[in-house]
Amino acid sequence: MKDVVFALGWVQSQKIEIDPASRVPLATALADYAPDVHEMLAGLDNEYIVNAGDNKSPWEADGAYHLSVWNDVLTKTLRAVAVDPQAYALLRMTETHTAAAQLAAVPADATGVDLSLQPTKNARALGVLDGIAETARGKDAGPARTWDTAVHEDLLDEETHRADPSTPVGRLTATWLQELRNTPEPARAERLRSQGLDMARAWAEARGMAEPTRTDLLAEVESSARLAHREAKL
Repeated sequence: MKDVVFALGWVQSQKIEIDPASRVPLATALADYAPDVHEMLAGLDNEYIVNAGDNKSPWEADGAYHLSVWNDVLTKTLRAVAVDPQAYALLRMTETHTAAAQLAAVPADATGVDLSLQPTKNARALGVLDGIAETARGKDAGPARTWDTAVHEDLLDEETHRADPSTPVGRLTATWLQELRNTPEPARAERLRSQGLDMARAWAEARGMAEPTRTDLLAEVESSARLAHREAKL
């Protein structure tokens, strides 16, 4: 997988094209590496940074193998894949499940950086995907609306993305999907851009987080998402 991503994205141009028939299969393949894609999008884990070069092999940790590529290489590849709204929705939903799992794994007694790290990383990863979406949908209003609608329909496909509310991960995922479903279609694109903040807010409320702590955390999350979105825009 690492060789494939480098073969596609290690080029001078900031915009690459791939065969339309390859976009969904490539998104599906990337979804199999969800924890790695999450860390690469967030860009905060030093192990992924030092192992990102084309001369670095996958490494083993915690009983699993991991891979990493340079941020620019991954971003260019994802932009090319995301032109297909089905492929983008698949990547977005994969990141949603991963983000929910990261939040659910934060210990109940966490404070300080241990409390804020995961929601901040989620916001960065989702913010990068927001920037990728802005490039993928294009600048023409009509095609952009068509792309947005197709993405939202795929994300809200209950048969594909039904979340189990009996688990913490499922509850976080289901809560966010319901919020998106309850948002009128014209406002869903904007709502999608607030996903990192919305998921962090729902998680903080479920934990019964004290108001001052929650306010500070959500401000940090919002800033993280905004900066990542800006960085990822073409």
